[in-house]
Amino acid sequence: MASAAVCSPKQQQRQEEEEKDGGVVKIGRVDDVQELQRACAGDVPERYLRDGDDRPGGANVCAHAEIPVIDAGELRRGGGDGDELEKLRRACEEWGFFQVVNHGIDGELLDEMERLSREFFMLPLEHIAETLGLAPGTFAGMFGDAVQAVRMNFYPPCPRPDLVLGLSAHSDGSAVTVLQQDAGRAGLQVLRDGAWVPVHPVPHALVVNLGDSLEVLTNGRYKSVEHRAVTNGEQDRLSIVTFYAPAYDVELGPLPELVADGEPCRYRRFKHGEYSRHYVTSKLEGKKTLDFAKIN
Repeated sequence: MASAAVCSPKQQQRQEEEEKDGGVVKIGRVDDVQELQRACAGDVPERYLRDGDDRPGGANVCAHAEIPVIDAGELRRGGGDGDELEKLRRACEEWGFFQVVNHGIDGELLDEMERLSREFFMLPLEHIAETLGLAPGTFAGMFGDAVQAVRMNFYPPCPRPDLVLGLSAHSDGSAVTVLQQDAGRAGLQVLRDGAWVPVHPVPHALVVNLGDSLEVLTNGRYKSVEHRAVTNGEQDRLSIVTFYAPAYDVELGPLPELVADGEPCRYRRFKHGEYSRHYVTSKLEGKKTLDFAKIN
């Protein structure tokens, strides 16, 4: 139930209606969840409720595991005779997720970015339009057509966090994703060995995860990883995401160096724009969208 103020419509897939007409995909209207929260007075609309094993309150959550933390300062200094570099390699191969500390970005800047983003989400959509001198309904159908490199997500408190997900399980279509998550609120979970591992925030750390494009380029050596966002009954949560992906006209496929010595080629070649279109027009269903690129 993330805010749709500047988010991808994929985050509200349960209320999307897709129409394919002559190759053009039209995305249905996405509600603003802050307004929805105020209007529903504690009740959760039925379309957001999850069934069975898809519910976030299940038993397959591994609360004691921790994703790796990489010290970028150590990497710049040589990694302690390669120890930190080896730690990064294992994080990419075994997790596909890690947090980065000592990355060189000033902590006050990150705090200010979080404060301004939160202030933005407190504004109703039509107040946002008016501050730009636009008609109140200007943004109603605009965001679904935008191509975004940076996305801000806002998850208001949810009265039934045991039944509602903030964001369905998925892998990212990008090559690398960098996330600044709310310093005091855990909500991100990573799928590992069949269990969901919460990503507990480290102050001023950035969360990095590998996307589908990098899995294709490495012929599956580095894998994109399923992750999801859960809701909280008491607190809201903010995240700021930056996606790094190839240009649309770039042809992707396994690097020749990684298809050698009898290693099978696991992915076909395709334009990244083709995959991006497939990704944004598919539902969030784990890593199902990557079937587009696999060689059976």
